[in-house]
Amino acid sequence: MVKQSIFGRITQLAKANINAMLDSAEDPQKMLDQMVRDYTDNIAEAETAVAQTIGNLRMIEDDYNEDVKAASDWGNKALAASSKADEFRGGGDSANADKFDSLAKVAIQRQMQSESEAKTAEPTISSQREIVEKLKTGLDAMKSKRQELVSKRDELIARAKSAQAQNQVQEAVKSIDIMDPSSEVGRFEEKIRREEARVRGAAELASSSLDAQFNSLEDLGEQTEIEARLAAMKGAKATQSITPGL
Repeated sequence: MVKQSIFGRITQLAKANINAMLDSAEDPQKMLDQMVRDYTDNIAEAETAVAQTIGNLRMIEDDYNEDVKAASDWGNKALAASSKADEFRGGGDSANADKFDSLAKVAIQRQMQSESEAKTAEPTISSQREIVEKLKTGLDAMKSKRQELVSKRDELIARAKSAQAQNQVQEAVKSIDIMDPSSEVGRFEEKIRREEARVRGAAELASSSLDAQFNSLEDLGEQTEIEARLAAMKGAKATQSITPGL
């Protein structure tokens, strides 16, 4: 019954489906941390119970060892008293011989009592030793399960953080798709192209204006030359008409 109370909750916790429990959790990391704390507390409780059981076993073993030693000591005393009685009886001292024989009987009686107590304790000691070994094995299994739980917690938390980071990246990508900066760049580029075209147009206009001015100058020069030649021709005729009369 005691053993079941120690390991019952631990066994249920170890067999629990952690992922299923996490599905309904608002904060999986907090829940996992709490599970580790609960498991650690249960292990501490189990360690206390196991230590107490071991302590009780050691007390029984100490009592047993004392009974075994006492039986040996009383046996030695009985042997010594019996030898002394034989010595007195060999010397003809029956009174002291009977006295030491009586002491030997008392020592033997105490020896038998100690042997009986030791024999009675042997099954209890054997049973307690088996229980202690099972408790130690169970405690080791609990610690191993706790390590598995800690590893599982760390793995799930890492996965959760990774999923969260991926989700943030995807949301950022969606935002970029919705507000595509390339469209703004395109607008600026188009504006610059229009400005460049305006500058080219103005340059062409200025150039054509200068050409017209130069063309006007060329036309004026040609007209001037015509007028000059015409005047020269008239001057030459006038000169010819005057010369014959001389």
